[in-house]
Amino acid sequence: MKLALVNRQKIIPASRAAPFQCHASTLVCLPCGTLVAAWFAGLREGSEDTAIWLSRYEHNIWTKPQRVAACEGEAHWNPVLFSPSDRLWLFYKVGSDVHVWKTWFITSSDRGFTWSTPTELVKGDILPRGPAKNKLLLASNGAWIAPGSIENAEHWEAFVDRSCDEGKHWDISFVPLEPHNMISGKNVALWEGIKKGMLWECCLENLLRWDGVIQPTLWESSPGHIHMLLRSTRGGSFPE
Repeated sequence: MKLALVNRQKIIPASRAAPFQCHASTLVCLPCGTLVAAWFAGLREGSEDTAIWLSRYEHNIWTKPQRVAACEGEAHWNPVLFSPSDRLWLFYKVGSDVHVWKTWFITSSDRGFTWSTPTELVKGDILPRGPAKNKLLLASNGAWIAPGSIENAEHWEAFVDRSCDEGKHWDISFVPLEPHNMISGKNVALWEGIKKGMLWECCLENLLRWDGVIQPTLWESSPGHIHMLLRSTRGGSFPE
């Protein structure tokens, strides 16, 4: 498959650009065909004035960005848009830095014009539940699967959060961090890439000294067969 750039547009024209830094954009196409984009912006990444901003692409033009999530004195990060139906979800992080941030969400039933009251995704959990940065997967069985990760001074660790009741409850499952736990029996097929030299790191000894992974992304190649791609501490990406 060959990809080609067919159109490029600025959501915020240079003539109207504010002295903000914008980062971590997310995009979704609603059932009605409207494109919605969101990102976080502030004086700098992690500053207390950062907020979540949103724009819609309607009538061949991007609308004036609107601030949809902000909390005085707390940085906002990594918005993730999700539209499994007519209801639009916006997940995002809140906290002074990546080590302590928590996941919140708001929803909209009118294409992002108005939003619900911000709600913590899993109230009281010390972990940053839900998506870390990349989109949720709507699985063939109807489950919502959110690719998440933990980043702190000691380690990186990836997980998935699954909801089988359209976001009301979430179950967390961690991704095994030690490849030798998977290189046995029926799971050995997962590591055919090592034999064929297809992976960025093909030395088994190095793989067994696994450091950590974050920011997974998901796709489903066939019903019930879900794949994951992750960033590693050694500067590469790794498939699961």
